[in-house]
Amino acid sequence: MIGMRRLTSLQRCVETVLAEGIQGDLVECGVWRGGACILMRAVLGAYGDEDRSVWLADSFAGLPTPDAVSYPADGNVDRLDQCSDVLAVAEADVRANFERYGLLDERVHFLVGWFKDTLPAAPIKSIALLRLDGDFYESTIQALDALYPRLSPGGFCIIDDYHAIEACRTAVTDYRAEHGVTAEIIDIDGSGVLWRKG
Repeated sequence: MIGMRRLTSLQRCVETVLAEGIQGDLVECGVWRGGACILMRAVLGAYGDEDRSVWLADSFAGLPTPDAVSYPADGNVDRLDQCSDVLAVAEADVRANFERYGLLDERVHFLVGWFKDTLPAAPIKSIALLRLDGDFYESTIQALDALYPRLSPGGFCIIDDYHAIEACRTAVTDYRAEHGVTAEIIDIDGSGVLWRKG
């Protein structure tokens, strides 16, 4: 779903993390069928990294109903929560996709549930790459609040829907403003963006 330009960029980010010794694991919030995480795990294997883990955070049941009362920016978001036949991929199916490539092992971890419930207490000490694909303001801000403080200096923060969904972009803008994040935002393909933590 994310296309070759975002996949190629993701591969380069993982390779950079390895080459520069940036501390931490690789995390994706909103994994769909698991393709991006499978690529990340494959790159770790290709370079012989035996220390890092890949974390998949997802409800595996589609998107939540937008909470426009608590998060007004989500009031204008398309009802993606009603596309569960496309967006809801069961954990078992994602595990099977990893197994198809021989990549499901003890370093692949699943955080099952809504971000607000799973991410704050997730047992992830440090993060070298954080990829967010939560679509909504709520999902994006919750992931940033819980995980961005654990992103190592020099680590990558990748936002899949930055240019595609205004509510997502607003969440990123609000978080960066509140926390004084000034790192340059780099466009990947007209939809996704990334920056490196200073």
